[in-house]
Amino acid sequence: MTNEVLLMGSVVFIFGSALLAYRFFGKAGLYCVSVLATVLANIEVVILVRAFGMEQTLGNVLFAVTFLVTDILSECEGKKAANKAVGLGVLASVFFLVISQSWRLYVPSEADTMQKAVAEVFHNTPRMIFSSLAVYTVSQLFDVWLYHRWWAFTEKRFGDRRRFLWLRNNGSTLVSQILNTLLFTLLAFWGTYDLPTLWSIFLSSYAIYFVVALLDTPAVYLGRRIHDRAVAAEAQARRENA
Repeated sequence: MTNEVLLMGSVVFIFGSALLAYRFFGKAGLYCVSVLATVLANIEVVILVRAFGMEQTLGNVLFAVTFLVTDILSECEGKKAANKAVGLGVLASVFFLVISQSWRLYVPSEADTMQKAVAEVFHNTPRMIFSSLAVYTVSQLFDVWLYHRWWAFTEKRFGDRRRFLWLRNNGSTLVSQILNTLLFTLLAFWGTYDLPTLWSIFLSSYAIYFVVALLDTPAVYLGRRIHDRAVAAEAQARRENA
């Protein structure tokens, strides 16, 4: 199975999981997806692969789904709920950093066969976590802010609060992903790779984010549809019980 097929399959699975979580668990489901994606992406990001003719780090799709989560929450649940997801992601990153580094401090048993592998996997984790923590916080808060700025602009300009979802979704995500990709590439990999590799990582990462951001637009529309149906069902239940 090629890397390209795996990456595209990951997009379908991860975005689909986010929508199912929202369908069955509401805001709490999206919060869980955001936390899981943040933690797992911090592990995946240390893996460098080649796909679509470019070198790139894994974790791009998982990081991208956190932007989908905040956009759905911004659209359906409000700015406060979206910022709460960002805060939970920060908390998850700090928790993971402390726990994963504590694993390396234990003295393994004579029968242990895993400590060396764990130490090898997580020896670069602190830099990755600190980099992703700083970049995640800045880019996600910027994304939420910009989403609502676009929303205020389109509502004032066209007098319709629900129109132009595609504009506020892509207008916020595509811009914030430039900031996210640039900052993370510099903070996480400066001094580890040469400049051509850094440039390749930046371009390939943003290319993935760009495509995924366009692909997540239908997911945001589906998220709003899930929310609308839930609100309608709740209103119907209240009428029936009145």
